[in-house]
Amino acid sequence: MTFTDQLWQDISPIYESILKHGFVGELTEGALPTAMFQYYIQQDALYLADFSRALSLLAARSVNTDDVLQFTQFAQNAILVERALHETYFALYDIQPGTAKMPACFAYTNFLLATTSLQSVAVGAAAVLPCFWIYREVGKYIYQRAVRENPYHAWIDTYAGEAFDESVNLMLAITDRLADAAGAFEQGLMRDAFRTSSQLEWYFWNDAYTQNRWLV
Repeated sequence: MTFTDQLWQDISPIYESILKHGFVGELTEGALPTAMFQYYIQQDALYLADFSRALSLLAARSVNTDDVLQFTQFAQNAILVERALHETYFALYDIQPGTAKMPACFAYTNFLLATTSLQSVAVGAAAVLPCFWIYREVGKYIYQRAVRENPYHAWIDTYAGEAFDESVNLMLAITDRLADAAGAFEQGLMRDAFRTSSQLEWYFWNDAYTQNRWLV
């Protein structure tokens, strides 16, 4: 069993909770209210800007030149490829770009930026991995079950597609290699970071589903 296999085994209850969440269920059925998807896309655009910064930090701090190149490409894709998807829905639903991060987005992005800045590259890689891996698995899960005339098919196709699948496999390989070179203590930090980001993935979708705002 690889290190990343162990990580996935550890967060399997979190992943099951994500699959059972109303946001994922209604997205699969094409029944998710437009307002919820609008909230999600606004927050996701804000998230991706900082996710790209986190990946750029990993690139800047990496010793392995192959990792520098790969993290840089990941950072570019987070801005270019997924921005195109957002712009599609911004136009389709007349969504205005969001300017304020709501609680889950704020917590998640600040956790990623702090971890990739202050922890080791290995721990930072484990922190960004759930955004790759969980989205791929959720995308494939929805793709296999989605209704044919789903209004959110572009989102589904992106995360269930071959290009994204290849990126996830590359990120998994990097994380396993970094874990193999890490000691037991650092591996423990990697597990904690991966688990926290996985929990924040659930909260990100939950905020969209509940239309959560700052209460004070």
